[in-house]
Amino acid sequence: MGHHYLKLSEFNLEGQFLSFVGDSPGKSKYLQLALESEDVQIKIPKELRQHLKFSLVPGEQIRVFGISKLDTQTGEVKLKAFSIAPLNFCSTQKTPVQQHKRAPKAKILTCQKSGCVKRGAKNYLSELEKILSIRGLSDQVIIERTSCLKCCKNAPNLILQIGTKEYKNLHPEAIVSLLEDYLVSNP
Repeated sequence: MGHHYLKLSEFNLEGQFLSFVGDSPGKSKYLQLALESEDVQIKIPKELRQHLKFSLVPGEQIRVFGISKLDTQTGEVKLKAFSIAPLNFCSTQKTPVQQHKRAPKAKILTCQKSGCVKRGAKNYLSELEKILSIRGLSDQVIIERTSCLKCCKNAPNLILQIGTKEYKNLHPEAIVSLLEDYLVSNP
């Protein structure tokens, strides 16, 4: 017999994004949100999962709108989001990342599936990490190894995300150059 849920209320929570949680790696159904009093787990709708995976950074302050439901069989309250947005103000509490170093300003996604690996993804990634290290930019960017980015014809895939912009099909040297230009104009 299936579970029956009773809608309790809508919610509006602000907190620090901690991580994604899923049944298996790469399958993030939930996000962990740190509130002042506790950490909560909130289910993410399928249509938001892929976008959020590439746009949320651990430690980022976010606002989550959603619906709370009561499982009438177990008595457990479940939270499901319908909207998630970053907050564009500085929090008064420092996150562990802010205490030790500046938070990264960019993200580089690198596909690690067989098609990209066969076409040189590991060499590109190694070269990119080397250049970032030499130029002292390693702490300014997050490198995320991903599964297929659905751009196989352009393999190997490295995608640079800076703010709201995304740059694809770039050589590691070009990625570092764009990153340096951005950091100079947005210190």
